[in-house]
Amino acid sequence: MSGPPLVAVAHGSRDPAAAQVTRALLAEVRRQRPGLEVLESYLDHGEPALLDALRGLGRAVVVPLLLGAAFHSGVDIPTAVAAAGGQARQADVLGPDPLLLVALERRLAEAGVDPGDPGSAVVLAAAGSTDRAAVDGVRDLARSWRSRGWWAVDPAFASAADPTVAASVATLRARGAPRVAVASYLLFPGLFADRLADAGADVTSDPMGDAEEVARLVLDRYDAAAATPGGDRP
Repeated sequence: MSGPPLVAVAHGSRDPAAAQVTRALLAEVRRQRPGLEVLESYLDHGEPALLDALRGLGRAVVVPLLLGAAFHSGVDIPTAVAAAGGQARQADVLGPDPLLLVALERRLAEAGVDPGDPGSAVVLAAAGSTDRAAVDGVRDLARSWRSRGWWAVDPAFASAADPTVAASVATLRARGAPRVAVASYLLFPGLFADRLADAGADVTSDPMGDAEEVARLVLDRYDAAAATPGGDRP
């Protein structure tokens, strides 16, 4: 059995590149798990909406393409699942997770920064949230990343939390960092990604997008939800 359908739900963006990268990520998920039905959906600024994707589908696993647990995963997604009949299972959000550090290093390497380069200070730049647990998750991930050899790893946020990305870049320069790289702790292009590019770093990586580690994590979350009591193990 291939298991129940995987319904991936992204936040959505007015930037059309975000939907393109979402589809590229889901193509990588399908490549890693041939035979699994993988559907896309959005919470906003994209079609189909999650509720529309779930209607008539019956049993499925909804995987949030989100990096932190906050309002969208705690309210918006469960509301849509309930409105669709409540047969779908909701998987955990993708972050924080050590696999994401590998994806971040992949994107930094593509931008010319070797993984764990002792001459590079990294700003782990997240979108930001008013949810304290989501912000603390980014800070914990930054602490764990420091052990990989970087000159420093500091967390920062594009909105809703401090420090800002620009402030973190300035602080690292003031501390004498030889080079400052912004690691985009984002999945997709859009407003927040554009803000990171203007933070004054020497290098800014692209969002993680369709990195193979992100696709693997999507499947990990799917498998865990599908294998819970009463679910289907794919």
